[in-house]
Amino acid sequence: MATAGAHPPSQIRVTLHEMRTDVERVQREVEGAIRARGYDDDAAFAIRLCLEEALVNAFRHGNRLEPGLTVEFRAEIGDRSCTFEVQDQGEGFDPVGVPDPTADENLEIPSGRGIMLMRAYMSEVEYLDPGNRLRMVFTRR
Repeated sequence: MATAGAHPPSQIRVTLHEMRTDVERVQREVEGAIRARGYDDDAAFAIRLCLEEALVNAFRHGNRLEPGLTVEFRAEIGDRSCTFEVQDQGEGFDPVGVPDPTADENLEIPSGRGIMLMRAYMSEVEYLDPGNRLRMVFTRR
């Protein structure tokens, strides 16, 4: 429900075709939208980092870097919170099966660090069945 004086949320929808240039373009567009709503440097850093992790993971792990496969990105940026969705064309996965990167036996394994970072910086992180769509919510404190 919108409050008096609040602006309607900004909507961003992008189909990403190429990892390097499209990820950076989405990050810049989102940063512009959150800055316009007064999000601070800490929020901008957290959101930018999590978007990079989510989008790069979608290309690398979801689409397995297969040429021609795309990643869908959607964002709703409001005054108090932002919702981001990233969907790849892969089969999906179960995030429960990703090793805990902080466990002693996994410290040398790079797997799982991106998910850990997203969970640390975002207010909510959810993988939707079958595991090829990620929803993240960032809420201002």
